[in-house]
Amino acid sequence: MDRIAIVGLGLIGRGWAIVFARAGHAVRTFDVDPAALERGLAAIDASLHDLDDLGLLDEPAAAIRARIGPAGSLAEAVGDADYVQESVAETLAAKHEIFAALDGLAPRQAVLASSTSTIPASAFSEGLAGRDRCLVAHPANPVHLIPVVELVPAPWTDAAVVERTRVLLEAAGQSPVVVRKEIQGFILNRLQAALMSEAINLWEGGYASADDIDRTVRDGLGLRWSFMGPLETFDLAAPGGVVESGARYGPPFAQIVASQAANAWSPATMTGLAAERETGQPRALLGERARWRDRRLMQLLAHKRAAAAREAARETR
Repeated sequence: MDRIAIVGLGLIGRGWAIVFARAGHAVRTFDVDPAALERGLAAIDASLHDLDDLGLLDEPAAAIRARIGPAGSLAEAVGDADYVQESVAETLAAKHEIFAALDGLAPRQAVLASSTSTIPASAFSEGLAGRDRCLVAHPANPVHLIPVVELVPAPWTDAAVVERTRVLLEAAGQSPVVVRKEIQGFILNRLQAALMSEAINLWEGGYASADDIDRTVRDGLGLRWSFMGPLETFDLAAPGGVVESGARYGPPFAQIVASQAANAWSPATMTGLAAERETGQPRALLGERARWRDRRLMQLLAHKRAAAAREAARETR
């Protein structure tokens, strides 16, 4: 098993720790803030308890937790690592600083991966001696419940490093997606940004309430998207597949897209949206709501796992 170092134990880092420990790897965790490290380890305990409660662990939670240990320094965390997953502050300055340190402290064969959701690896690895082993491995949140991970190499990242990372993450139960070349926002956030921008446009324009806009995705698009993507959805939208769907729906969809302006995300709009959401979900309960979200995701994972097992059993008859 590989030796994994997790640098930064916030929401993303703690999810990564579970992913790798669940797969049998030894995980060392480090955070410059000792209190954040303590909070992160406590959150890992709570998440493992919930996963165990829903039957989503293949071994006792205590066995997984035993593989996760804190390190007293960055050098201790990464000194013998095979793979380093960085999840520090989402600023270019922070990425520059941590990757310079990692390149000097981690063994030459170690992969150095960033969880950044917006910053390309080329922006913080160009001047490093070991720039060929650096890439982005951007997960969704919560990392241990939503398996997709975007692998985004810099132009100089060694293809073998990308493949090694893909194999490692796939074996750990994640669903790695290789982004063939750098683009702002990668794939996930470009798709998410398009939907979010239009959702806020519709609310801002007074076309529907916040809850009804959410309901359209939650009880509509989201049901399909939980097991197929938009391109497969489009392929199944007409008997002739994507070519017929394009002929049928391409012109009206093009008109819709042409009418969609990028939202300005103005403070006034954000304040108004927050006030409307506050009536149904008070800010003080956001933490409880996040825990509810995680448990619902666990239940969905349990359902998908059971459905896949039933399908596999039918195929072997």
